[in-house]
Amino acid sequence: MMLVNTETVPGYEVVETLGLVHGATTRAKHIGRDIAASFKNIVGGELRGYTEMLSDAREQAVERMVAAATELGADAVVNVRFSTSAITDGAAELYVYGTAVRIETGTVA
Repeated sequence: MMLVNTETVPGYEVVETLGLVHGATTRAKHIGRDIAASFKNIVGGELRGYTEMLSDAREQAVERMVAAATELGADAVVNVRFSTSAITDGAAELYVYGTAVRIETGTVA
């Protein structure tokens, strides 16, 4: 499955638009990560626990979007975008969305 954040896939022609697909996951803070983060706030530096958590969240959300696109018979998802939002104090949603399409090798029209 090709994923791009552009409207087209270079070298391919979009032959059918199948619709919007998305994937999401909601993650809560972990007390151990919060303690480590509070120390980092004092001395500075990367909050590796949170970086890892967000990376895992992005991966899971993308997997869910790809599953939705596959179910529609898509070859690619174009215009892929990410969004985050606070759900409650200490929890956030990571949302990814795009347009599922069928593509063929050829000249872009």
